[in-house]
Amino acid sequence: MSNINIWCIIIPLITAIIGWLLGRFSSNSSDESSNNNNDEADRIASLQADLEACKTSKTKISNDLDRCNSSKAQLKSELDACIASKADLSSKIADTANSATNASLGFAATSLSDTPSEPELSFDAAAAKLALGKKIVADDLKIIEGIGPKIAQLFNENGVNTWYQLSKTPVERCQEILNIGGKRYEIHNPGTWPKQSGLAFEGKWKELNDLQDYLDGGVEPK
Repeated sequence: MSNINIWCIIIPLITAIIGWLLGRFSSNSSDESSNNNNDEADRIASLQADLEACKTSKTKISNDLDRCNSSKAQLKSELDACIASKADLSSKIADTANSATNASLGFAATSLSDTPSEPELSFDAAAAKLALGKKIVADDLKIIEGIGPKIAQLFNENGVNTWYQLSKTPVERCQEILNIGGKRYEIHNPGTWPKQSGLAFEGKWKELNDLQDYLDGGVEPK
């Protein structure tokens, strides 16, 4: 075989090989480019999905924040209303207390002004001793027949300290004071005590002595 024939075979073969390689390279490049484009599209799609998720999350957070602010505003409004109501209630309580205090003070002042002052006692110890035959101390409740030391103390503890006060104390009130002392006191009969005290306060010692002589233990005989 001549050299020319060999080259006639080799050259087309080389050309075919080069063409095949170029085609292969072109195919690989096209596949790689296609793969790269697909990967890029996937990344873009993934980023878009993340962006949408972020927007959704942001919207939810914004809505939650709005609800929180609304709830906070409502709670503040309710708290302000509660504080205002408490202040109003405190004011009403204070007004009521002041009114009650003023009414009480007014009642006390009226009561004091309506209560006559106790007249001054004109006591003659010598005349009292001469009539009753013993030494008498002014405003001593024990000179009243039927009243001993314990009963005198009981009456003193309940606001009755003088002959004049006892003379103006109703028999019913005298019995109430005795009842306060218990069973050992409530059995006494105070029916004549205010009258005896009135005679003592007025210095009518003979009349008091005659009355006590008539009485039996301070009680009118039946």
